[in-house]
Amino acid sequence: QVQLVESGGGLVQAGGSLRLSCAASGRTSSSIAMGWFRQAPGKEREFVAAIAASADTTRYANSVKGRFTISRDNAKNTVYLQMNSLQPEDTAVYYCAASYSTSSYYSLSRLWYKYWGQGTQVTVSS
Repeated sequence: QVQLVESGGGLVQAGGSLRLSCAASGRTSSSIAMGWFRQAPGKEREFVAAIAASADTTRYANSVKGRFTISRDNAKNTVYLQMNSLQPEDTAVYYCAASYSTSSYYSLSRLWYKYWGQGTQVTVSS
C-alpha cells in the first residue's frame, strides 16, 4: 500500500508559478511510477505528467509541455510538479497518482494508477 499527500496548491495570477509536491509513504521501497492528473469542474480527469521510478523518463500532456516540469526525489519519496506560465485554463484540482512498475515504465492512463492522493486545488486568475 502507498499513501499519497499533495501540497502546494493555491491561487495565482496568470503568468505566475506554483510548485506542487506529493509525498509518498507506506511500501515505497519498490519501484513506483508516479503521475499528475487534473480535473476541472464538469470535465474528465486528465493526464498532466508522469515520471518513471528511475526518474530518467518523463512525459507531458501537450497542453503543459514546456511550462510544467515533473521531477522526483526518491530519497524523500516525493514527486514535484513545477508549473510556470500558468493560465486560467490550468485551474483544476490536481491529483498525484502512483503505481508499482518496472524502473522505466509509466502510463498516461488514469486507469493504470492504483494509488491516488486527495487532490490540491490550483486556481489561476486572469
